[in-house]
Amino acid sequence: MSTAPLLQSAPGKKIALPTRVEPKVFFANERTFLSWLNFTVLLGGLGMGLLNFGDTVGMISAGLFTLVAMGSMLYALVTYHWRAAAIRRRGSGPYDDRLGPTMLCLFLLVAVVVNFVLRLKYGSD
Repeated sequence: MSTAPLLQSAPGKKIALPTRVEPKVFFANERTFLSWLNFTVLLGGLGMGLLNFGDTVGMISAGLFTLVAMGSMLYALVTYHWRAAAIRRRGSGPYDDRLGPTMLCLFLLVAVVVNFVLRLKYGSD
């Protein structure tokens, strides 16, 4: 039995080993994208409900909720394609998303506060 290492390289050279990407990584990316789209459809439905059955304040709020939904759809699409390209390149970078959910919560908070303030100010008219 030989004691020499299986893969030998010259000093200063690295050995490139192929890495295998599990199929579940691709499916997790698609599942995350579909989850974001599910939420944006619900948000767009809320906006359409406010638009159809609301007064002037409801129409303003519907516009805000619809803008947040459309921005979330665009963000989800860009993030999905970025992750898919990184997975195809076998990138080692982190694929977690800290910016998206934080900004979504911030924009939803702004939309709800604007709706609340407008309802208090113009609700008695």
